[in-house]
Amino acid sequence: MGRPKEFDVDKAIDIATDLFWRNGYDATSLADLTADMGISPPSFYAEFRSKEALFERVVERYAAAQAEVIEAALAKSDPVEIIGSLLTGVATLLTNPRYTPGCLIMNSSLPVTGGVAFRERFADQREALRIRIRDRLLETCPPTKVFPSGLDASTISRLTLSIYWGMAVEAQSGASRKEILALGDALTQLLEKGLARPSSQRH
Repeated sequence: MGRPKEFDVDKAIDIATDLFWRNGYDATSLADLTADMGISPPSFYAEFRSKEALFERVVERYAAAQAEVIEAALAKSDPVEIIGSLLTGVATLLTNPRYTPGCLIMNSSLPVTGGVAFRERFADQREALRIRIRDRLLETCPPTKVFPSGLDASTISRLTLSIYWGMAVEAQSGASRKEILALGDALTQLLEKGLARPSSQRH
Protein backbone atom coordinates (compact mmCIF):
# COMPACT_ATOMS: atom_id res chain seq x y z
CA MET A 1 0.00 0.00 0.00
CA GLY A 2 1.14 3.53 -0.73
CA ARG A 3 1.59 6.05 2.00
CA PRO A 4 -1.59 8.03 2.83
CA LYS A 5 -1.64 11.63 1.67
CA GLU A 6 -0.43 14.09 4.27
CA PHE A 7 -3.01 16.70 3.26
CA ASP A 8 -6.62 17.15 2.18
CA VAL A 9 -6.58 17.48 -1.62
CA ASP A 10 -9.95 19.26 -1.86
CA LYS A 11 -8.91 21.77 0.78
CA ALA A 12 -5.60 22.29 -1.03
CA ILE A 13 -7.46 23.03 -4.27
CA ASP A 14 -9.69 25.50 -2.39
CA ILE A 15 -6.57 27.27 -1.15
CA ALA A 16 -5.07 27.31 -4.64
CA THR A 17 -8.33 28.68 -6.04
CA ASP A 18 -8.20 31.60 -3.64
CA LEU A 19 -4.54 32.33 -4.44
CA PHE A 20 -4.98 32.18 -8.21
CA TRP A 21 -8.16 34.25 -8.00
CA ARG A 22 -6.58 36.97 -5.86
CA ASN A 23 -3.10 37.09 -7.36
CA GLY A 24 -3.43 35.73 -10.89
CA TYR A 25 -1.57 32.79 -12.38
CA ASP A 26 1.81 34.43 -12.93
CA ALA A 27 1.96 36.11 -9.54
CA THR A 28 1.15 32.88 -7.67
CA SER A 29 4.39 31.01 -7.07
CA LEU A 30 5.01 27.42 -6.08
CA ALA A 31 6.33 28.77 -2.78
CA ASP A 32 3.02 30.60 -2.22
CA LEU A 33 1.03 27.47 -2.97
CA THR A 34 3.01 25.08 -0.79
CA ALA A 35 3.22 27.56 2.08
CA ASP A 36 -0.53 28.22 2.15
CA MET A 37 -1.36 24.55 1.65
CA GLY A 38 1.09 23.57 4.37
CA ILE A 39 2.77 20.89 2.24
CA SER A 40 6.24 20.22 0.91
CA PRO A 41 7.24 20.69 -2.76
CA PRO A 42 7.67 16.90 -3.23
CA SER A 43 4.12 16.33 -1.96
CA PHE A 44 2.87 19.08 -4.25
CA TYR A 45 4.50 17.55 -7.32
CA ALA A 46 3.36 14.04 -6.38
CA GLU A 47 -0.30 15.15 -6.31
CA PHE A 48 -0.51 18.02 -8.80
CA ARG A 49 2.56 17.54 -11.07
CA SER A 50 2.99 21.27 -11.75
CA LYS A 51 1.52 24.69 -11.07
CA GLU A 52 -0.12 24.69 -14.50
CA ALA A 53 -1.68 21.26 -13.94
CA LEU A 54 -3.06 22.43 -10.59
CA PHE A 55 -4.46 25.54 -12.23
CA GLU A 56 -6.21 23.32 -14.77
CA ARG A 57 -7.94 21.47 -11.93
CA VAL A 58 -8.96 24.74 -10.31
CA VAL A 59 -10.41 25.98 -13.59
CA GLU A 60 -12.33 22.74 -14.15
CA ARG A 61 -14.25 23.29 -10.91
CA TYR A 62 -14.87 26.95 -11.73
CA ALA A 63 -15.98 26.12 -15.28
CA ALA A 64 -18.56 23.68 -13.91
CA ALA A 65 -20.26 26.54 -12.03
CA GLN A 66 -20.15 28.70 -15.15
CA ALA A 67 -21.61 25.88 -17.23
CA GLU A 68 -24.67 25.65 -15.00
CA VAL A 69 -25.40 29.34 -15.61
CA ILE A 70 -24.75 29.10 -19.34
CA GLU A 71 -26.85 25.98 -19.93
CA ALA A 72 -29.76 27.36 -17.90
CA ALA A 73 -29.68 30.56 -19.95
CA LEU A 74 -29.45 28.86 -23.33
CA ALA A 75 -32.40 26.65 -22.40
CA LYS A 76 -34.68 29.71 -22.38
CA SER A 77 -37.02 30.08 -25.34
CA ASP A 78 -36.98 33.88 -25.63
CA PRO A 79 -33.92 35.85 -26.84
CA VAL A 80 -34.20 38.54 -24.16
CA GLU A 81 -34.62 35.92 -21.45
CA ILE A 82 -31.49 34.15 -22.72
CA ILE A 83 -29.38 37.28 -22.35
CA GLY A 84 -31.02 38.30 -19.08
CA SER A 85 -30.60 34.88 -17.49
CA LEU A 86 -26.98 34.63 -18.59
CA LEU A 87 -25.95 38.05 -17.31
CA THR A 88 -27.88 37.69 -14.05
CA GLY A 89 -26.22 34.36 -13.40
CA VAL A 90 -22.80 35.74 -14.28
CA ALA A 91 -23.28 38.75 -12.01
CA THR A 92 -24.14 36.40 -9.15
CA LEU A 93 -21.02 34.31 -9.73
CA LEU A 94 -18.76 37.33 -9.99
CA THR A 95 -20.00 38.75 -6.70
CA ASN A 96 -20.13 35.52 -4.69
CA PRO A 97 -18.88 36.56 -1.22
CA ARG A 98 -17.16 33.20 -0.86
CA TYR A 99 -14.54 34.22 -3.42
CA THR A 100 -12.47 37.19 -4.50
CA PRO A 101 -14.66 39.50 -6.63
CA GLY A 102 -14.33 39.09 -10.38
CA CYS A 103 -13.69 36.17 -12.71
CA LEU A 104 -11.11 33.54 -11.82
CA ILE A 105 -10.21 32.93 -15.47
CA MET A 106 -9.91 36.58 -16.40
CA ASN A 107 -7.99 37.46 -13.24
CA SER A 108 -5.59 34.62 -13.89
CA SER A 109 -5.19 34.39 -17.65
CA LEU A 110 -5.17 37.92 -19.05
CA PRO A 111 -1.96 39.07 -17.36
CA VAL A 112 -0.19 35.75 -17.92
CA THR A 113 3.07 35.65 -19.87
CA GLY A 114 3.32 33.94 -23.24
CA GLY A 115 3.95 30.26 -23.74
CA VAL A 116 1.14 28.97 -21.51
CA ALA A 117 -1.26 26.82 -23.52
CA PHE A 118 -4.38 27.55 -21.51
CA ARG A 119 -4.51 31.23 -22.50
CA GLU A 120 -5.20 30.41 -26.14
CA ARG A 121 -7.65 27.71 -25.11
CA PHE A 122 -9.61 30.17 -22.99
CA ALA A 123 -9.86 32.50 -25.99
CA ASP A 124 -11.17 29.63 -28.12
CA GLN A 125 -13.73 28.79 -25.43
CA ARG A 126 -14.96 32.38 -25.29
CA GLU A 127 -15.45 32.37 -29.06
CA ALA A 128 -17.26 29.03 -28.91
CA LEU A 129 -19.61 30.46 -26.28
CA ARG A 130 -20.25 33.54 -28.40
CA ILE A 131 -21.22 31.35 -31.34
CA ARG A 132 -23.57 29.31 -29.15
CA ILE A 133 -25.26 32.50 -27.93
CA ARG A 134 -25.55 33.83 -31.50
CA ASP A 135 -27.06 30.62 -32.80
CA ARG A 136 -29.52 30.37 -29.92
CA LEU A 137 -30.65 33.96 -30.49
CA LEU A 138 -31.30 33.16 -34.14
CA GLU A 139 -33.27 30.06 -33.16
CA THR A 140 -35.50 31.87 -30.66
CA CYS A 141 -36.15 35.25 -32.26
CA PRO A 142 -39.79 35.24 -33.45
CA PRO A 143 -40.21 35.75 -37.21
CA THR A 144 -42.54 38.71 -36.58
CA LYS A 145 -39.87 40.60 -34.67
CA VAL A 146 -36.38 41.85 -35.40
CA PHE A 147 -33.46 42.93 -33.27
CA PRO A 148 -32.97 46.67 -32.57
CA SER A 149 -31.84 48.69 -35.57
CA GLY A 150 -28.18 48.16 -36.36
CA LEU A 151 -27.87 45.01 -34.26
CA ASP A 152 -27.92 41.41 -35.35
CA ALA A 153 -27.48 38.16 -33.45
CA SER A 154 -23.72 38.12 -34.02
CA THR A 155 -23.28 41.66 -32.71
CA ILE A 156 -25.57 41.03 -29.73
CA SER A 157 -23.66 37.88 -28.80
CA ARG A 158 -20.39 39.80 -28.92
CA LEU A 159 -21.88 42.68 -26.95
CA THR A 160 -23.21 40.25 -24.35
CA LEU A 161 -19.78 38.74 -23.76
CA SER A 162 -18.21 42.20 -23.70
CA ILE A 163 -20.61 43.09 -20.89
CA TYR A 164 -19.79 39.76 -19.24
CA TRP A 165 -16.10 40.68 -19.12
CA GLY A 166 -16.90 44.26 -18.19
CA MET A 167 -18.87 42.93 -15.23
CA ALA A 168 -15.79 40.97 -14.16
CA VAL A 169 -13.64 44.10 -14.26
CA GLU A 170 -16.25 46.10 -12.37
CA ALA A 171 -16.60 43.40 -9.71
CA GLN A 172 -12.85 43.20 -9.32
CA SER A 173 -12.77 46.97 -8.96
CA GLY A 174 -15.25 46.91 -6.08
CA ALA A 175 -18.67 47.40 -7.70
CA SER A 176 -21.57 45.92 -5.72
CA ARG A 177 -23.79 43.09 -6.91
CA LYS A 178 -26.61 45.60 -7.47
CA GLU A 179 -24.36 47.71 -9.67
CA ILE A 180 -23.18 44.66 -11.62
CA LEU A 181 -26.73 43.43 -12.15
CA ALA A 182 -27.68 46.85 -13.52
CA LEU A 183 -25.26 46.38 -16.42
CA GLY A 184 -27.08 43.28 -17.58
CA ASP A 185 -30.45 44.93 -17.03
CA ALA A 186 -29.42 47.80 -19.31
CA LEU A 187 -28.77 45.45 -22.22
CA THR A 188 -31.94 43.43 -21.71
CA GLN A 189 -34.01 46.62 -21.59
CA LEU A 190 -32.48 47.72 -24.89
CA LEU A 191 -33.28 44.40 -26.47
CA GLU A 192 -36.79 44.31 -24.99
CA LYS A 193 -37.61 47.69 -26.49
CA GLY A 194 -36.17 46.69 -29.83
CA LEU A 195 -38.11 43.44 -29.98
CA ALA A 196 -41.36 44.93 -28.72
CA ARG A 197 -42.52 46.16 -32.10
CA PRO A 198 -43.29 43.79 -34.98
CA SER A 199 -40.95 44.18 -37.94
CA SER A 200 -43.87 45.30 -40.13
CA GLN A 201 -44.08 48.49 -38.05
CA ARG A 202 -40.40 49.35 -38.58
CA HIS A 203 -39.45 52.02 -41.09
